[in-house]
Amino acid sequence: MKIKFKIIISIIICIIVLLIGVGLGSIYVPASHILNIISNKLFNIPLAQDIPNVSVSIMWNLRLPRTILAFLVGGALAVSGTVMQSVLKNPLASSYTLGVSSGASLGAAFVIVTGFNIPFLGMFTLPAVGLFFGLLTVFSAVKFASQMDKNLENNTIILVGMVFSLFVNAILTLLTSMSKEHLTQLTFWQMGSFALKDWSNVIVLFPIVIIGVIVIRNYSKELDIMTFGEEQAFTIGVDVQKVKWLLLGLSAALTGSAISFVGVVGFIDLIAPHVVRKVFGSSHKIVIPMSMIFGGAFMVICDLVARTIVSPSELPVGTITALVGAPFFAYVYFSKRKEL
Repeated sequence: MKIKFKIIISIIICIIVLLIGVGLGSIYVPASHILNIISNKLFNIPLAQDIPNVSVSIMWNLRLPRTILAFLVGGALAVSGTVMQSVLKNPLASSYTLGVSSGASLGAAFVIVTGFNIPFLGMFTLPAVGLFFGLLTVFSAVKFASQMDKNLENNTIILVGMVFSLFVNAILTLLTSMSKEHLTQLTFWQMGSFALKDWSNVIVLFPIVIIGVIVIRNYSKELDIMTFGEEQAFTIGVDVQKVKWLLLGLSAALTGSAISFVGVVGFIDLIAPHVVRKVFGSSHKIVIPMSMIFGGAFMVICDLVARTIVSPSELPVGTITALVGAPFFAYVYFSKRKEL
């Protein structure tokens, strides 16, 4: 099957998943109504007379921004995982390995426990602080690794990242145990949720994700070359150290931005790159945008399951991704061991 045909099929499936994510719920909204409502809101096209106002309100104000946010978060995590696995040449690598989730969780816990608020950011204080702590943890880990190993070997980065992640998690556990009145809120945030998200979250995250993915895709050639080894890349003319720092930073920023809005959601960045490479091959020019599409669609499905499986209650979306991702993690790990 040709790559172009696979891409077209994937985009069609993604659109169908988005329509299902918006349409299903306590009140079913048909695809034709969804398209008509979107056309009305964007282009002022008259609504069909058989579309009730409650469907318009639910679809436009609740489900559509939530679904788009889920797609953006899933896409950002998937692209981040793709880059991390390629740069570090480890099929189990991700931004979480370098402590993004731990740092962001600590930042979020600090805001939740202390009530810290930045006046000009308001409701975006928690995402902003979470992102800052996440990036601070990653860059501290990479900087420390560069001091320990001038060549910035991949194994050194991974090991130092894991140490930093464990250390930050210990601080987070201590903070949580000392703030039992906030235990439920802290626990729910660390498991991820798209509940109560609106257009303001989408408007902020959308440009971050799109710009990040475009910039990373511009380094597709360098990523392709680096997968054959850093020495070969250096001899060809790639500034390995500079490119590695840049790509690690961009990947961490994508992950930090995504989880700072919705909480920690794991395994998307592990699953998506493997599936996409299996279907589309190893060229990063194709793998990066298709990881965005697959990761986004997969996250929409997980969020749909999380909000409907025990309706009217709602599960944290992180539990759904973990139920799928943990067995997948085991499969990847043991399959690689068999190859050795």
